[in-house]
Amino acid sequence: MSKEQRARIDAMMRQPRPEGPRSVEELRAGFAALMARMIVPDTVRTTQTTLGDRPALRVEPDNGPRAGTILYLHGGSFVFGSPETTLSLTGHLVAKTGFRAYSLDYRLAPEHPFPAAIEDALSAYRALLERGMDPSSIVFAGDSAGGGLTVTTCLAARDAGLPLPAAIVAFSPGLDATRTGESMDTKEGIDPTFTRKAVEHTGAMYLAGADPRQPLLSPAVLADLTGFPPMLIQVGTNEILLDDSTRLAARARAVGVDVILDVTADVPHVFQSFAGILDEADEALDRAALFLRQRVRAECEAHTSAK
Repeated sequence: MSKEQRARIDAMMRQPRPEGPRSVEELRAGFAALMARMIVPDTVRTTQTTLGDRPALRVEPDNGPRAGTILYLHGGSFVFGSPETTLSLTGHLVAKTGFRAYSLDYRLAPEHPFPAAIEDALSAYRALLERGMDPSSIVFAGDSAGGGLTVTTCLAARDAGLPLPAAIVAFSPGLDATRTGESMDTKEGIDPTFTRKAVEHTGAMYLAGADPRQPLLSPAVLADLTGFPPMLIQVGTNEILLDDSTRLAARARAVGVDVILDVTADVPHVFQSFAGILDEADEALDRAALFLRQRVRAECEAHTSAK
């Protein structure tokens, strides 16, 4: 059955698209329409709120949250997407962990290019800390561009002298604005979602002329991850961004960071969004939720015993 599920999703993602680069408005509308088809669990409730100086969506279990807070950063190439488009992911993570999540509506390019998204995510993390939340109870999670933001926000937090969160979960993260991974070429055509041309088109909007050869834009090849919290990186083999994940995991391992590189065969970019439709998506989210529960419990216990 899983093979049939994967084939159906691959075919859906390959449906004909307009020729040539699409406008920002078309990209945003198309992505919103696609993600509206995803399944959101009916055991969570959502509330509009603010975090830092940005809107956010609070997502909680119907029966009330347990200790633990997810700062979630949505995908969309830094150009499109919102807390609403990523609700299948935040909803399932909340349902499976019992944690509360804050999904941040960070500023988007081209109106707000690099480093606006990182600034907003760092401000949101500061806001959680200023509310008295213990960093050992906070985790970062995100998908695609937001998966990359989990890493770059952690870099920015470390550089600002802030305590780091208990863990990071990154789904198919974008981690290399230099686009030098071999999979950018070897997975071209195999990836039903992206082409090199497409990611370079939206990437240019986010860069706005900035040099991609810097850690906050290409952490997979340039960042020093010393001192990072435990990381879970999930990615599919049918992704041009596959090597973003494999190279970041290698950099983390090289400096003694606990890292799990979780690679699923024959699935597309952010396949976890297809929870309830694709068996591998449900299984991957189960693994992510277990990782988060274990890390928050371990960090909270360590913090308590140190007092």
